Amino acid sequence: MTRNKVLNEIILGYRNVIEERYQYNILIKKYKLPNAIDDKTINDIKIYFLNYVYPDLEQRAELDDAFSTLDGFVKQPEKLLNLVLKSFKLIFSHGKHLPKIFGAGLKAMKSFRGATKFENRLVDMALEKKITYPYTTNKINTLTKLLPYSEIEDFIKNTESFFNIIHDKKLVINVKEIISFLIDKMENKPKIYTIKEISGLALALKTISKGEEMLDKLSEENQKILIDYVVKIEKDNLIEIFSR
Repeated sequence: MTRNKVLNEIILGYRNVIEERYQYNILIKKYKLPNAIDDKTINDIKIYFLNYVYPDLEQRAELDDAFSTLDGFVKQPEKLLNLVLKSFKLIFSHGKHLPKIFGAGLKAMKSFRGATKFENRLVDMALEKKITYPYTTNKINTLTKLLPYSEIEDFIKNTESFFNIIHDKKLVINVKEIISFLIDKMENKPKIYTIKEISGLALALKTISKGEEMLDKLSEENQKILIDYVVKIEKDNLIEIFSR
């Protein structure tokens, strides 16, 4: 089994898990969902996950470079921070809050990338334990159980953190402003910044914007309720896997 083939099969398998997990007719029996969290809302969160957090193989091929540059920014944020701190406009607009806003943007990128890190850890386990594809839900659960519980808890915390950032209307506006500023600056300096680097930030901006767009269909109170339910669904699934 080559790592690339296993990764592709894990991606397909985990997308099927998301499809199964976020079925309204199943969740309504398991949880006391309020009227505001209806079939359409559950479908919206599922589509968001499948389009932007766990994209399909065709999209992955196009996004690989953007993913890798985002990883680079998360590991070495100084390259972005230096650009931000040189902007008189941003400093004037946000003052002492600018580093905090930048930190929130970086945290959102890191949280978003947590999904791909999780997939790669499943690949590690599949190769180590020689668990072959196709990866059914049962096999995905088996691979998940092989990971340290703390790793998966971190993954769920990342998910919660990402949604809480895009739920904070004032914060997300500021984060989007900074990412847009960085994209503009990079586009104006093509000899210094690569297309891949710009694509990475553009992907982060799109993911944040689409998440905000999805939440904006609900009232502020119901947005928080939805986020709490998503986290509960993920945690309950984890407890169920590890209790077998």
